[in-house]
Amino acid sequence: MDAVNTVTPSQRNISILHVLQTVFGFDSFRPNQEDIIRAVLEKRDVFAVMPTGGGKSICYQLPAILMQGSAVVISPLISLMKDQVDAAKGNGIAAEYINSSLDADQMSDVIRRLKGNKIKLLYIAPERFAMPQFVAMLRDLPLSLFAIDEAHCISEWGHDFRPDYLSLSGIPAKFPGIPVTAFTATATEKVQQDIIRKIGLKDPHCVRASFNRPNLFYQVSPKTEISQQLLEFLKGHEGESGIIYRTTRDSVAGTAEFLSTHGIKALPYHAGLSTDIRDRNQEAFNRDEVFVIVATIAFGMGIDKPNVRWVVHADLPRSVEGYYQETGRAARDGENADALLLYGPGDIASIRWHIGKMEDSGERERAEERLREILRYAESSVCRRTQLLAHFAEQYPGNCTRCDVCAGEVVREDLTESARKVLSAAVRTGERFGAHHLVDILTGNPTDKIMERGHDALPTYGVGREHDRDWWLALVRELDAAGCLVRGEGRTAGYGLSGKGRLLLRGKETFLGTRSSVERSPQERTEPALLDGPAQEDLFQSLRHVRKRLAETRRLPPYVIFSDKTLRAMARNRPTDSTGLLRCPGVGDAKLAAYGTLFLDAIREFLSRAG
Repeated sequence: MDAVNTVTPSQRNISILHVLQTVFGFDSFRPNQEDIIRAVLEKRDVFAVMPTGGGKSICYQLPAILMQGSAVVISPLISLMKDQVDAAKGNGIAAEYINSSLDADQMSDVIRRLKGNKIKLLYIAPERFAMPQFVAMLRDLPLSLFAIDEAHCISEWGHDFRPDYLSLSGIPAKFPGIPVTAFTATATEKVQQDIIRKIGLKDPHCVRASFNRPNLFYQVSPKTEISQQLLEFLKGHEGESGIIYRTTRDSVAGTAEFLSTHGIKALPYHAGLSTDIRDRNQEAFNRDEVFVIVATIAFGMGIDKPNVRWVVHADLPRSVEGYYQETGRAARDGENADALLLYGPGDIASIRWHIGKMEDSGERERAEERLREILRYAESSVCRRTQLLAHFAEQYPGNCTRCDVCAGEVVREDLTESARKVLSAAVRTGERFGAHHLVDILTGNPTDKIMERGHDALPTYGVGREHDRDWWLALVRELDAAGCLVRGEGRTAGYGLSGKGRLLLRGKETFLGTRSSVERSPQERTEPALLDGPAQEDLFQSLRHVRKRLAETRRLPPYVIFSDKTLRAMARNRPTDSTGLLRCPGVGDAKLAAYGTLFLDAIREFLSRAG
């Protein structure tokens, strides 16, 4: 592990593989790792988008071992630095950190060893680059490379902008000849270019690994009784580590307390807690002393825990990028994991309230666009994976089998006629108006804006009174997500029709909407009379056993087959044919075809035994 000055390509290849095997214990590289390492060894700048668990640390740790001098790694959190340094030391790498957790003597010792060329990896927070004395000290040292972790934090277009990252601007100019590497698990093309520009990377070697996390199962559900929904979800994940994200400190504390009172040990994590408590709670979670952490987004950036088996967003995230980053904290070990998103109208109202408080118009516009994107994701009947990857300019054909849409969890219905009403309203108003104005027309709401423009005289005025505003707004978002409606540039721009939308309007296409995003009919809202309690409970438990066996065979979470609510409806209604089974909430055509026979057989057998 001595420093290497000048080596031939074959010698370098031997050195790279030797270090990979002897220091890190791997026989082969993961995708993109070797190309990045070779670029760094050639002293090229690098920008890499690699999914969580993609092995980015090796991309800078391995060349740091082979190069002369110390590598400076910029990491955003003290707790993360400690984990990274401990892991590096465990691999036999001379690594240390400088941050506010060190006392004066400890910091002096690290600096002394740094000046003595005894440290290969030095981890620091971005704030250090705002200290001229620290930068001056670094310029007097032999440095091998800079590695900027969580680089999306430098971009105001990203989901987690942090002003302290701006101190990193211009590192290449201040340290000429030293390669700079920037890593993130999430960045659109726009964010990527912003990061490269702000840091000042020179002709960087760029890598965009696939954003697909095939081991994650994505599910989105409307928020009803959030506490009971969490309990039901956690029943299927006993003894498994997971994270519940909430948006406020009060909701974090309340959820953690509620779970604890119901026998599920859960700890809170948010910025309002003392550093000691946050560190202690995170350590307990990392050590599997507690399986559930309830947190704001302050928790988890760069978390190294590999066996997180599930992530729940109990409130609507503020952006697709943030959602992707947070779900990526599950299944770093490559095993299967679940990502559940629960959201409701209150979440949307809360986010809009916060947007309205923003003083900068550009910031408001970016926040509005992020909200529109996450709503399109949540309310669409398109494969979740297709939508997520499209956000990062990556194409995916759908039918992933690892999301609620493709697994048949989301029930669809023909909403062609309702969709054509929306499209007709858009065309008749010149394709210049947004969702709320179109919905006001459809529901016959005589706003000043409608009356001033004479839109109350349109044939489409009031043709949608059979549904409420939320129903129609959800449908507009679905048409947007499906590519039938296209929004113009700017926050106030209106909707126009795409080519696909015009075919739909002319009756050349049909439109299947998401049943879970629309209100149920009065017949569906009416609960049938309860049958005899003990027998009903026996049938429910029998159906649960069928579900459990089926879930194990298909390697799916049981709730993905059918929820408890659906099984209870089956136990109450006792359907004996396909028509009756379809009347149970949560049973659609796809699930009927996939699972119907097994559950109908179980019901018939139960009724036969009961006489």
